[in-house]
Amino acid sequence: MSIQWYPGHMTKARRTIAESMPSQDVVIEVLDARMPLASENPVLAELRGQKPCIKVLNKSDLADPAVTTAWLRHFEAERAAPPDEAQRDASPGGKVLAIAISASQSSEARRRIPELCKRLAPPKAGPGKVVRAMIVGIPNVGKSTLINALMERKVAKVGDEPAVTKSQQLVTLKTGMAISDNPGILWPKIDDEAASFRLAVGGAIPDTAIDYQSVALFAAGYFLRRYPELLVARYKLKELPETAAALIEEIGRRRGCLRSGGSVDLHKASDILVHDFRAGRLGRISLEEPPGLESPSGIEESA
Repeated sequence: MSIQWYPGHMTKARRTIAESMPSQDVVIEVLDARMPLASENPVLAELRGQKPCIKVLNKSDLADPAVTTAWLRHFEAERAAPPDEAQRDASPGGKVLAIAISASQSSEARRRIPELCKRLAPPKAGPGKVVRAMIVGIPNVGKSTLINALMERKVAKVGDEPAVTKSQQLVTLKTGMAISDNPGILWPKIDDEAASFRLAVGGAIPDTAIDYQSVALFAAGYFLRRYPELLVARYKLKELPETAAALIEEIGRRRGCLRSGGSVDLHKASDILVHDFRAGRLGRISLEEPPGLESPSGIEESA
């Protein structure tokens, strides 16, 4: 599944971020902890250039904790490894720190993120000086939830679908730190098929732009390989289906998604599987692991 689109609000958001970037001291890029690599936007990496960055692995309460720990180690190792001269010239990005948080850890976010921003922008950390940080990320990774946690009150609209934030919003924290919240942007064309499916399963791409059954087949195949015990528990399966298609049919039968004549409504069954994942009803699941991490799951296989 290759996705190509050019929505107007994302073009405007990209321009706004580009215009605001020079005045920022730190970039806070919010990633989906269930798929940190797929939710890293290369356009944002290009726009931030050498600005220091905090990678916030949000929704960590929905992700496999062991895999999230591996991702934090991956980012730490990536930060510690000195680039060769060719990489130094060709690759964007200054200092990078990574943390994992969830919606239930608002106090942790309020404590750690300003601390990390001051570490990354020490000249602005003194008395009377203001650290300016920009929150960016793809749609539906929890940017507005994070800014509400930092402000200790609701200042940004949140929702469980992409493109809830429509324009840039500037706020000042109790610490005096200035934060700007920006609409989520996706890159114009996503050629990596596996990344496209992960983004679709996670809800970063509007449902109107995806084929639900194809997305559910990808998810079902992955869950069968990596988290079969969670499927058995959630859908009370007597035995594990052998294929992704058989799993979706079994979910449809067990949840009453039947057409006249007894055939399974595959769209409804697909909807149940995808939304069970997004809501965390299946359990804590990660959709990808760091490069090089050994796993029996066959995680890089596509559906």
